[in-house]
Amino acid sequence: MANLKEIKRRIKSVKNTQQITKAMKLVSASKLRKAQEAIMSARPYALKLMDVLNHLSARCNKDLHPLLDDREGNRWLVVVITADRGLCGGFNGNIIRKTNRVIEENSDKEIQLITAGKKGHTIFKSRDNKILHDHSGWTRDFNYLKASEIGSTLASLYTEKAVDRVYVLYNEFKSVMQQEVILEQLLPIVPENMDAGKGAKVAVDYIYEPDEETILGTLLERYMTVEVYRAFLESSASEHGARMTAMDSASRNAGDMIGSLSLTYNKARQAYITKELIEIVNGAEALKA
Repeated sequence: MANLKEIKRRIKSVKNTQQITKAMKLVSASKLRKAQEAIMSARPYALKLMDVLNHLSARCNKDLHPLLDDREGNRWLVVVITADRGLCGGFNGNIIRKTNRVIEENSDKEIQLITAGKKGHTIFKSRDNKILHDHSGWTRDFNYLKASEIGSTLASLYTEKAVDRVYVLYNEFKSVMQQEVILEQLLPIVPENMDAGKGAKVAVDYIYEPDEETILGTLLERYMTVEVYRAFLESSASEHGARMTAMDSASRNAGDMIGSLSLTYNKARQAYITKELIEIVNGAEALKA
């Protein structure tokens, strides 16, 4: 029979763990509300800006800006966004597995990484992947200014022809219970389909004010910042949602374990009392004899 003191210690330990997981769930719920409001506000603008540039890149003169240069090459740059902390279910694991799959399926490409988040950086550094930059700690105080810096870095690498493709890999926020891993091409911009055939769109010339080159330069600079900013906001909301779900599940599992241990404790205590009663009765019968 299990020792009563040992069972009580285990019950106390699980209760302490349950208190921690409940507290972490509440903290994540609070942060999730703010992160969800941020991404819901930023997403429409970012998607519309991407749509506008898809239209323009199919119609404009691509020689006017280096970010429109769709060149052949095998040098890829992937921005991998993970979290700085764990305890968020499969949030980090899904991103890491997807990154490894991309690297394995494109073994003929020279793939370099920019990591954001300690979890991803630790894994990929240990596997000898080529990491150009690391942005661990971004979850503490990420803002639009930092997104602008990262966007400028990506644009510079592409303009200087250090890389031929730029991708960002992140968790897109769907709901508290659902996040989807997305591999999105940032550069070169994918133009709108203008091929002839059913469903093809007709090319329409635009009037540029002040001029085409100035408009494209301004839009492309803003596009890089906004897309990076949106990817990080999506990841932030997804992380808090995943952690909230994971901590809720952990709290329920702790409750089930406490119930099971309490039942075991009561059975052991009942058996211990029964044993003592039997010994007392046997002692009394022995005295009578």
